[in-house]
Amino acid sequence: MNDLKKLSDENLLEMLKEGHVSAFEELYNRYWSKLYASAYKRLKEKEVCEEIVQDFFTSLWLKRSTLVVHTGFSNYVYTAVRYLIFSHFHKEGIRKSYQDTLQVATTKHDNSTEETVAFNELNRLLRQGVEVLPEKCRAVYELSRKQNKNNKEISHLLGISEKTVENHMTKALRTLRLSVKDIMSVLLVSSIDLF
Repeated sequence: MNDLKKLSDENLLEMLKEGHVSAFEELYNRYWSKLYASAYKRLKEKEVCEEIVQDFFTSLWLKRSTLVVHTGFSNYVYTAVRYLIFSHFHKEGIRKSYQDTLQVATTKHDNSTEETVAFNELNRLLRQGVEVLPEKCRAVYELSRKQNKNNKEISHLLGISEKTVENHMTKALRTLRLSVKDIMSVLLVSSIDLF
């Protein structure tokens, strides 16, 4: 076991499936900088690349016992990181679109004191609504909406099924919708008045 450097990726993978931390460490040392360099070519953001590679290795460790690699391990790791990069681009696109929409909306209506007050009230009610959600429900909502995690990632992080994640999100959104119902009608009326 002292000569792990001489073992093939496949041998290390078999050891990893059996829970050998030393095999995981060897694969980590073997691939971390290569995967980081590959991610950096596409993203050019140090922290994001580090996070993506770290997420891959965390997932590798957590899924070690059920991991099935059909191609060579090297192909598997690069493909997995590529998918994490695509996922990052997708989330960033959604976030940018949301921010652009929000910026246009706020720029377009900056002169409306009523709207600003209503918008602030909406944010306050949303924060209050989130604070009173049950603990698990709040955790699921915050991971989804504040950290942009998908149901699968949330399920994995909290150790609950994806169906339970969906149920918590449904409950959270229903509760929050009810808590902001009145202020939404005020916002809707004021936006109609502007057109």
